[in-house]
Amino acid sequence: MSTRVNPELVEELSAYGAEDVQKCFNCGNCTATCSLAEEHENFPRRSMRALQLGMEDRLKGGLEPWLCYYCGECSTLCPRGAQPGETMMSLRRWLTSRYDFTGISRLFYRRPRVEVVSVIVVALLTALGFSLFGFLRGNIHEYNGANSFLPAATIHIFDWSLAGVLLALLIPNIFRMWWFTVGRETMGRSRAMRVPAAAYLRSVYLFPLHFITQKRYAQCERRRPWLVHLALMLSYVTMLVLIMFFLKYMWAATIDWRVHVFGYLASAGLIFATVWAIIGRLKKMEAQHQHSHESDWIFLILLLVVALTGVAQHVLHRSGADAAANVAYVVHLMGVVPMLGLEVPFSKWSHMAYRPLAMYFATLRKHMVPAPIPEQVAGGMQTELVS
Repeated sequence: MSTRVNPELVEELSAYGAEDVQKCFNCGNCTATCSLAEEHENFPRRSMRALQLGMEDRLKGGLEPWLCYYCGECSTLCPRGAQPGETMMSLRRWLTSRYDFTGISRLFYRRPRVEVVSVIVVALLTALGFSLFGFLRGNIHEYNGANSFLPAATIHIFDWSLAGVLLALLIPNIFRMWWFTVGRETMGRSRAMRVPAAAYLRSVYLFPLHFITQKRYAQCERRRPWLVHLALMLSYVTMLVLIMFFLKYMWAATIDWRVHVFGYLASAGLIFATVWAIIGRLKKMEAQHQHSHESDWIFLILLLVVALTGVAQHVLHRSGADAAANVAYVVHLMGVVPMLGLEVPFSKWSHMAYRPLAMYFATLRKHMVPAPIPEQVAGGMQTELVS
């Protein structure tokens, strides 16, 4: 791996939220107190040192920032107040910007006002588009039926189209993450290492496992953040599944408890977890809430707007106020579209993909073995021919 040094890397990371990095004198107390650090995953110490030395390629090819769940213990016990936990968080933002092939993520993190303006513009365009569509083809006083303001079938097509755009943006970034952390060493020009093909298949279950359960977070000494994070993830995934595959049941004129009960639980989970995080950041209750980047607030506000307007839409429709329900639904979509179209591929929500992928890639790295050099391969072939 390249040893190119970037002497301005610490200053660059300050735009992503890193603070007091130079206070660290590499005592290793942070690693000693971390319940997640292992021999091959020696963080935060190694990442802090690489950052101080400006080892940009070393950091870009590492997975350690993603393997940290920011329980905050390292920052609390740091004798120098170097904030290693927050530095790891800033490195995750920085890595997200490096994986993103469009450069949008880097722009958002370095200039949060651009992200805010982008969210507002996309939200307004969403409102304009759906309002024009609704008034031109339907009746705002009707929620269901042939003359509905926003028919379920059209919304369903839109949801799947948005999912396609999201995947088109995320998949190249995921590939870049794999290339920086695994592929460059195993398939690059030097090809110093290789990963057996069977290891890719045997370990692939780690992605859905960690995506759904966040089980690595449970290994931290503080259990409450994991429980809240788990509630948030399960609620989000549940709601996503309901919208993508069971929308016609959610939209039905009568409540189908086989489906709606999961929607109610997911809505409660989203609101609870989001409100808990907002209060925590306002009161700075937990170590991970002591410092907030602008992207953290954008993420939380959008999520709360989406959750509350989703509930409002449902309550208004079930109470017979269909016009108000349609207005609430337009506002709901004003939050959904920028959240899925901007926040997931380019900002905070992208962590949902990168964290579990990091567990998968870290396991692949443990299966790396030295690649045979050309002379060895040729020698082996000659031996076989002679025998």
